[in-house]
Amino acid sequence: MTTKKSPKKQRQYESRWGRRLGDQRRTAIIDIGSNSIRLVLFEGAARAPSVVFNEKVMAGLGVGLATTGLIDQESMDRGIAALRRFRLLIDTMQVDTMRCVATAAVRDALNGREFIRRVAKEAGLTVQLLSGEQEAAAAGYGVLAAIPNADGIVADLGGGSLELVRVRNGEIGRRCSFPLGVLRVAAMRAKSEARFPMIVGKMLLDAGWPGSARNLPLYLVGGSWRSLARVHMAMTKAPLPILHGYEMDPRAAQTLRRTASAMTSQELKQLGALPSGRAYTLADAAALLVPLVKILQTSKLVISSSGLREGLVYQGLSAPQRRVDPLVAAAETEGARLARFDPHGRLLYRWMDPLFAKESDADQRLRLVACLLSDVAWTANPDFRANLAFEIGLHGNWTAIDLPERVILAQALWTGFGGGSKPLEHIARLAPPERIDRAIQWGHAIRLGQRLSGGTAPPLRATRLNRKSGYVHLFVEPDKLDLAGELVERRLVALAHSLGCGAIIHYGP
Repeated sequence: MTTKKSPKKQRQYESRWGRRLGDQRRTAIIDIGSNSIRLVLFEGAARAPSVVFNEKVMAGLGVGLATTGLIDQESMDRGIAALRRFRLLIDTMQVDTMRCVATAAVRDALNGREFIRRVAKEAGLTVQLLSGEQEAAAAGYGVLAAIPNADGIVADLGGGSLELVRVRNGEIGRRCSFPLGVLRVAAMRAKSEARFPMIVGKMLLDAGWPGSARNLPLYLVGGSWRSLARVHMAMTKAPLPILHGYEMDPRAAQTLRRTASAMTSQELKQLGALPSGRAYTLADAAALLVPLVKILQTSKLVISSSGLREGLVYQGLSAPQRRVDPLVAAAETEGARLARFDPHGRLLYRWMDPLFAKESDADQRLRLVACLLSDVAWTANPDFRANLAFEIGLHGNWTAIDLPERVILAQALWTGFGGGSKPLEHIARLAPPERIDRAIQWGHAIRLGQRLSGGTAPPLRATRLNRKSGYVHLFVEPDKLDLAGELVERRLVALAHSLGCGAIIHYGP
């Protein structure tokens, strides 16, 4: 027999993940990099903002740095044109805050200050020139924003530089910037392919790396790393090709180096569905990854889609905001946006809690997320509501979630929107069977709760669930007896069956 958690204990579980903070804003970040210039507009809860606009121009400001030390005139003009467009767009987007930052190419170019002056005069933008340490810090915080429990080394690869940052316990530690961006690596390899690994090794060792930071995960940030991961996904036929959180064995670095060296840019683009302009950087990115893995004695490679721009946003948060769980924050924002009535996901979570008293913390967290998303698919065609809910769970732009957890969330939402009680065969093998079964039970509880309440909160407050002596018990307050209609009874039986129980409705106290 299981018992219900005390209200105090339940509040402790909920507060661990944080409540939505009502601090939704629009933040624009212009990132002037060595290879590209990008405008990203973030909107939503501060701890888990969504990208609502993202545009990139491959200006190539750092193309000539390795040979001339200058930003060439054509690249400078292309960059200024892109920034003029971005300025006009920002003026129409009702942005609350905006930052325009420049990194290695502008920082290192002999005419970098000239470029900044032109940007101010011609585009009306004030450029903040980040130091190598500031750039590294932003990259480290970007990874922590999306992977709060990250414990390892962040490697942020851009066109002009490579930043290494130690992250642990939600904080950044030692950090350093190296002139090893993919545009510079190409020139270095052209001079001496054989000596390139030794040059990389000397740079790192002279800067004190790895020191004690050995046998740790390497969190890869940057477009070239992501493109390598796309190639690896295609080569290994990854069952769920989502970049953020994608993991590779360190030995994959050698495989990717051989593949990137042997194939043409066109072949690589076809293999990995790469973004335009990235294929030609892959061989250099892979050539750099090999000595990094060897020197740092990396335990695994992890892709992070969150980097410098997300880190700049994260750095602006208060300490309480940083402690909020980004997955819960994102689910609560999305659930509120799509709910038919006032959002009641947390109430639904507490309402069904007596049925799942022995869950792990990880499963409680996922159940909360499923409940927060329990009303997201009602606008879809009735025949495809379960499909839409499944897609939101599996392919949503979530952070702080791994592959098995995505599968569990998708299964719960599929069942909750009437998809059925059977495990989804094409993905069920990606998560433990017992957790898939638990997700199906959550789905039936969600389905019962939403039918009973009609998607509103008061009926849930007028009823309660319990599980004892081999039965699921639904208690209905005396003045709300008619809530327990025929469809409610049917869904209560389905829920009880999934738990291996019988079902009883109690009319009265």
